[in-house]
Amino acid sequence: MQIWPGQAYPLGATYDGAGTNFAVYSEAAERVELCLLHEDGSETAVELRESDAFVRHAYLPGIMPGQRYGFRVHGPYEPERGQRCNSAKLLLDPYAKAMSGSIDWNEAVYGYHFGQPERRNDLDSAPHTMASVVVNPYFDWGDDRLPRTEYHRTVIYEAHVKGLTMLHPDLPEELRGTYAALGHPAIVEHLTRLGVTALELMPVHQFVTDHRLADAGLTNYWGYNTIGFFAPHNAYASWGDRGQQVLEFKQMVRALHAAGIEVILDVVYNHTAEGNHLGPTLSFRGLDNTSYYRLADDPRYYMDTTGTGNSLLMRSPHVLQLIMDSLRYWVTEMHVDGFRFDLAATLARQFHEVDRLSSFFDLVQQDPVVSQVKLIAEPWDVGEGGYQVGNFPPLWTEWNGRYRDTVRDLWRGEPRTLAEFGYRLTGSSDLYQDDGRRPLASINFVTCHDGFTLHDLVSYNEKHNDANGENNRDGESHNRSWNCGAEGETQEPGVLALRRRQMRNFAATLMLSQGVPMLSHGDEFARTQRGNNNAYCQDGELSWVHWPGPGEEHPMCEFVRAMVWLRRDHPVFRRRRFFHGRPVEGTHDELSDIAWFTPEGEEMAQQDWQETHARALTVFLGGHAISEPGPRGESVHDDSFIIMFNAHNEKLEFTVPADHGRQWRTIVDTAREEGHPPWVGPNVAGGEVVTVTDRSLVVLQRPA
Repeated sequence: MQIWPGQAYPLGATYDGAGTNFAVYSEAAERVELCLLHEDGSETAVELRESDAFVRHAYLPGIMPGQRYGFRVHGPYEPERGQRCNSAKLLLDPYAKAMSGSIDWNEAVYGYHFGQPERRNDLDSAPHTMASVVVNPYFDWGDDRLPRTEYHRTVIYEAHVKGLTMLHPDLPEELRGTYAALGHPAIVEHLTRLGVTALELMPVHQFVTDHRLADAGLTNYWGYNTIGFFAPHNAYASWGDRGQQVLEFKQMVRALHAAGIEVILDVVYNHTAEGNHLGPTLSFRGLDNTSYYRLADDPRYYMDTTGTGNSLLMRSPHVLQLIMDSLRYWVTEMHVDGFRFDLAATLARQFHEVDRLSSFFDLVQQDPVVSQVKLIAEPWDVGEGGYQVGNFPPLWTEWNGRYRDTVRDLWRGEPRTLAEFGYRLTGSSDLYQDDGRRPLASINFVTCHDGFTLHDLVSYNEKHNDANGENNRDGESHNRSWNCGAEGETQEPGVLALRRRQMRNFAATLMLSQGVPMLSHGDEFARTQRGNNNAYCQDGELSWVHWPGPGEEHPMCEFVRAMVWLRRDHPVFRRRRFFHGRPVEGTHDELSDIAWFTPEGEEMAQQDWQETHARALTVFLGGHAISEPGPRGESVHDDSFIIMFNAHNEKLEFTVPADHGRQWRTIVDTAREEGHPPWVGPNVAGGEVVTVTDRSLVVLQRPA
């Protein structure tokens, strides 16, 4: 075998058509071996003798795509000093573009013996762990281009690759649960008809099911347990894991882009699957433990701000390089359109506190590739001071947890909710306006993968997570949910009608709010997890989306689609600037761009917002008072709307404000269930009284 010196960059395995360059970083290593794995279980070891700035490298002519490999690192095993090198452990390449196989959790993948954590384990892990794979980077993208949908036109749909596709009746069985399924016309057509512009995928970076879950017969279904930041998860590939997963992922992206749908990845750069000091030695720990992880004062242990056992060391230049290289790779090579960062507050932790000017944010801000795609933060972690909603830099948008909580509180009838609801409905100016951001910084959601589904939010007061095997201790206990009078399944017609109304209330409120709406997959079909609000380990029909039969239309899906398209058709619901609360100069309209009224039709006074039991209000949105111009500088005009919210437990009489329009038509009434479409009501006049059913909302439209 020929061994050439090769190059120190790029890191990982880089195939150029004639051979492959291998490069791996380790400052702790005394010696690094590249191990080429063969089908009979044997391996060929090649020592990487060339080293530049602690990057060991070599070029091997003739090494082709599909070749499996790993590294063995010879160096200090001194846990008391934070060093855990062990050449008996075959290590995954942190920069591997694909990974093959799975981990069987034999004792050999650990650096210590079970029951004897201080005793070094020299069992060979190669037969029991995954392998890195050389991939072919060449792909015919054709005329693929990133859709680059502006935030004010964006509707996000959060989905799980497997959960969305496993039960779809029109998908071939061999494709279900895979990237190919997501790119199938049946899925693309559903998303397109629904009005979705961006598909936000739960983790697709290579992840593993940890030992505890495997022993319990469960799986890491959600995927927040990453071991490969460049590799598409191999179990989601329909036709092989020797690099085929990369090709299949690219084909999926190309198909979604052709339909104008962006692809956003939920990424987990805050920790890895190696866990705490009792976790396995799979990659980073064996390569250079002190360079990759935040260690405690006693370096045998790990700092953990994620609740997963470890946290990556965000002040390490090599960790920052790894993350930035990964992000750029997914944009430039895999053509994704953005990222949602799991527990993003952890990324801001350089030492202890959350610092919004940390090195990571500086790097993203100046990066010519990453700074140009959608960047969405989950703005909290489990560490001290980790709840950071509203505190991320101007380039970022955020999952607005306060929007979720407030909207849930309103519709379940909590007192003293109106004032905060006013902020959430109008884009959360109290969170984002002071640092130059706009309503579009707020990613609005009522439900997501973490917590109750929309159906369960209105069907359960308590979580029911017994299937997870943790005695119902896991998952959030304070869900701000309300079961509408019966816990779980019921045949009571009144309860079922109220639940359907509440689901429509949530969907309508989400689409009528300023900001960027996000739907959770299956909520359009009233998907249930039978009260499980933490289905992270449930890979089965409990967590998969149950689709209607061929030719059937779910009434909730029909309503959600109507609300999405109402939003898309009317710029007054997707303003790019915050409301002024007064007539806008230059718009030729004497009416304010927004006005608030009591149900009696009188303008809201300060005390009205603070009334303990006030659960109803009217909002006027002026379509002729939109201050932001169109893309060519033209004025933007729209119809005007009145929204009447009644979260009270009794029906109320609402007076249509007399001086804001003479004739209105009812385009949404969430209490109606008859006719087609059932949610459309009669015409009404200014000054007329409208009866709004308990726990419902009505939308009136006045043509421009």
